[in-house]
Amino acid sequence: MPNFAPVDEQIACIKKGAAELIREDELRAKLEKSRTSGKPLRVKLGMDPTAPDLHLGHTVILRKLKHFQDLGHTAIFLIGDFTGMIGDPTGRSVTRPPLSPEEIKRNAETYMAQVHKILSKEGTEVRFNSEWFDKVKSADWIRLAAKFTVSQMLEREDFHQRFQQEKPIALHELLYPLAQGYDSVALNADVELGGTDQKFNLLIGREMQRGYGQEAQVVLTTPILEGWRAGAEKMSKSLDNAIGIKEAPLEMYGKLMAISDDKMWKYYELLTDLPAGEIEKMTREAHPMQAKKDLARRIVADFHSADAAIKAAEDWAKQFQKDEVPGEIEEIRVPIPDLVPLAPDGGSFQRITWDDSELRGFVVKTERLIRQAGLVSSGAEAARKIKERAVSLNGEVIDAIAIGISPDKPIMVRLGRKLKRVVPFMP
Repeated sequence: MPNFAPVDEQIACIKKGAAELIREDELRAKLEKSRTSGKPLRVKLGMDPTAPDLHLGHTVILRKLKHFQDLGHTAIFLIGDFTGMIGDPTGRSVTRPPLSPEEIKRNAETYMAQVHKILSKEGTEVRFNSEWFDKVKSADWIRLAAKFTVSQMLEREDFHQRFQQEKPIALHELLYPLAQGYDSVALNADVELGGTDQKFNLLIGREMQRGYGQEAQVVLTTPILEGWRAGAEKMSKSLDNAIGIKEAPLEMYGKLMAISDDKMWKYYELLTDLPAGEIEKMTREAHPMQAKKDLARRIVADFHSADAAIKAAEDWAKQFQKDEVPGEIEEIRVPIPDLVPLAPDGGSFQRITWDDSELRGFVVKTERLIRQAGLVSSGAEAARKIKERAVSLNGEVIDAIAIGISPDKPIMVRLGRKLKRVVPFMP
């Protein structure tokens, strides 16, 4: 018989980083029953294989499933190979193009390998919802659809907005919440996990289970992780602000070092297993730069190895803190007249703009430096990237419109994955 921790201890672990728990009293009752009977809870997390690779945003909810697994409960990772062909309408303003069975199968195979970087293989029940939906007949779909009304479906925010804006809602999209809800019936789930954007679908599962005579599942949602770039947009590959779990260690480490200090603590809460009390203590006592290095090291180690994390930290320090650059970094020598604009009268450019006992140099527009480095195609694009805080110079994220340069003093210029060593020189 499993030796489950006290219920209060389990709930404290489960609630760490959670956005909403529906309902805590029901979860407590399920956990008490589990301790008495020695029977683990069945905890379900479903993901549609709509893309080949997972990013850190996906791992927030995977880590919560791991917490249940660590507490001795059964982790059910459900791959929505059937629902993926419908296409989840969550957060969509238009109908999602359905994927082909070949794309679904190909993506599902990559999911299998990636999720086990977080979940234990031995303690995870991997299922595909085609197991039951391939057996569902037309009459079964009619009975399933009869359990809910069109009015209930239109309570969903994205459906409601599209209806109000007279945008099309395809009939098959209305079936998606029903299919996800039926998954919980087929698996007899005690708990279902999902992001905050999945709340409607998860609650449908509760109602669906009651309709089939089962005890309603508890619903737990987690926040949507923000991308590594500046701003509050969710982490997304399409927004170019994602950190893929298959990315190279140095690339992953560098992106994590570029996040803001405020965002760093949210990453600690959602992407690590550190207790909430320890994280709170770090916010008061730890130096932000060291805390960020520790975070980057932890996350790289999770998805690669401890040795890979150490090497990534060393390589990053060589690039940005010790003025040492690996040989593969492209070096560009740029004449200072190309960086410093002409004087207002059209004469020679302003040569010296500051002067102290040791340093002479020039002030240049940051966007001009980025463009001359070949990292953008226009000044407008450069200005936009600076505003997004996507540009770092010598390891520091910048938002200044102008910076100082000195002849023959290298500048490490980074934009996203691109890194250049720019050396201004006097012709």
